[in-house]
Amino acid sequence: VQLQASGGGLVQPGGSLRLSCAGSGLTLANLAIGWFRQAPGKEREGVLCISSRDHITDYLDSVKGRFTISRDNAENTVYLQMNSLKPEDTAVYYCAAELICTVVPTYWGQGTLVTVSS
Repeated sequence: VQLQASGGGLVQPGGSLRLSCAGSGLTLANLAIGWFRQAPGKEREGVLCISSRDHITDYLDSVKGRFTISRDNAENTVYLQMNSLKPEDTAVYYCAAELICTVVPTYWGQGTLVTVSS
């Protein structure tokens, strides 16, 4: 059972990135998948979650209108589209899986670093 987060990198302020969370040994369509992030020196925080019925849960006001979550069941992948990125979005982003959207999911991916800087 493994979750693989990818797609991070260095981007300028105002730019966009799309993160992917791929499942191995897990059928993501049957699970709630959440994206979380942890900035240097800060606690981990929830960003967005998509339930198995595609209901979206927002955890973070600061990304509303800029970040969206979606899934492609055929690819067994969940995406986090991040637009209008700001330096304060710099963090390691993790995806995680559980039966329902929760801030304490059971299965975690390894994280992908997003750096927003000019």
